[in-house]
Amino acid sequence: MNAITATGLRKSYGSKVVLDGIDLDVPKGSIFALLGPNGAGKTTTVQILSTLIDADGGEVRVAGHDPAREPDAVRAAIGVTGQFSAVDNLLTAEENLILMADLHHLGKQEGRRRAAGLLTRFDLADSAKALPSTFSGGMRRRLDLAMGLVGDPGVVFLDEPTTGLDPRSRRDMWQLIRDLAAAGTTIFLTTQYLEEADQLADRIAVLDHGKLVAVGTAEELKRLVPGGHISLRFADPLSFDTAVRAFGDVPRDDDALVLRVPSDGGVASLRGLLARLDDHAVDVAELTVHTPDLDDVFLALTGKPQPERELTP
Repeated sequence: MNAITATGLRKSYGSKVVLDGIDLDVPKGSIFALLGPNGAGKTTTVQILSTLIDADGGEVRVAGHDPAREPDAVRAAIGVTGQFSAVDNLLTAEENLILMADLHHLGKQEGRRRAAGLLTRFDLADSAKALPSTFSGGMRRRLDLAMGLVGDPGVVFLDEPTTGLDPRSRRDMWQLIRDLAAAGTTIFLTTQYLEEADQLADRIAVLDHGKLVAVGTAEELKRLVPGGHISLRFADPLSFDTAVRAFGDVPRDDDALVLRVPSDGGVASLRGLLARLDDHAVDVAELTVHTPDLDDVFLALTGKPQPERELTP
């Protein structure tokens, strides 16, 4: 069952089309990443799904509710951590969380209990009485995320959650996100860090000029980009020459006894290559699969009009 569904989602500002009929399906308990260059429509998508702005067209369901017709029901089911921190620097970390609990009408005792639990969960208990102005960037971001979880949401929107963090703080945030998903929370993530999407997301959508140009797993998206190959290194010239005859005109390094056979990196192509080697009784000293990374995918798919491509695992 999907936590988020959008069909034909559209949004314009005057003559500028920001979202041009996009479709999204995000299963419950999954991590879904939306990638795209600046101005592609990522933040607008999050704002529509989280009831902050209205769409111009399309059908949307978030946690089973229509954000336009049932905004209160959607807000009760979601948490949002935006690009910019919502932390109040005049309140302590604990007071920030209690304020959120009051906004959720949790009651004094329950609010304090939930605040204490989140401070412990996000490794902020020792700083509960400190002002966020004294926090590092990673601590502020953890507090910001904790504030979005006070209402115990089933769906969490994270709009570029690790922007500006150092590598260690970024990886700490990644683990918190993984833990949330493992506990059954649906994560909708927008990011410009391609490694982040590669590390976290079950599925990735690439948005460009308001259109989805590809949707799939990280591995599926990488196979859309040419340049993948299987590198075969042979132990002796006889095996190498036999393989050359078997594979024909493919890139080769005669000195290193290496062939680079073009491949999409999939199981079927690898199985076919191994069968060909077996048919010719060729032993391979070393086999390595090389596929493009998400940087290659991003550069190849964005910046020019392309039809949407939906991939099936």
